[in-house]
Amino acid sequence: MGKFETYKDSSGQHRFRLKAANGQNILASEAYTSKAGCLNGIESVRENSQIDSRYDRKKSSNGKHYFNLKASNGQVIGTSEMYEGSSGMETGIKSVMNNAPKAPVVET
Repeated sequence: MGKFETYKDSSGQHRFRLKAANGQNILASEAYTSKAGCLNGIESVRENSQIDSRYDRKKSSNGKHYFNLKASNGQVIGTSEMYEGSSGMETGIKSVMNNAPKAPVVET
């Protein structure tokens, strides 16, 4: 089973990342000013991760694929790692769908 890790970045902002069971990062958050905001972001990922239309599939300028998970208001709540191809990106989306709903939260 995957897990959410919460942490403070170098500027003191709160962030989370969703890791798959193999330890690979599959989704990373934006910065939050408070821990409570960060935890609310995790709940938003849990709720929105099951809705395929909330995944905004993208291609970077260097040709790699990635996705953003958006809330119902259109705000980005998480961004994936970069993938070489679209099939890897789709596998990443499935991993978020499978892991996010029941992933425990661990503070690092």
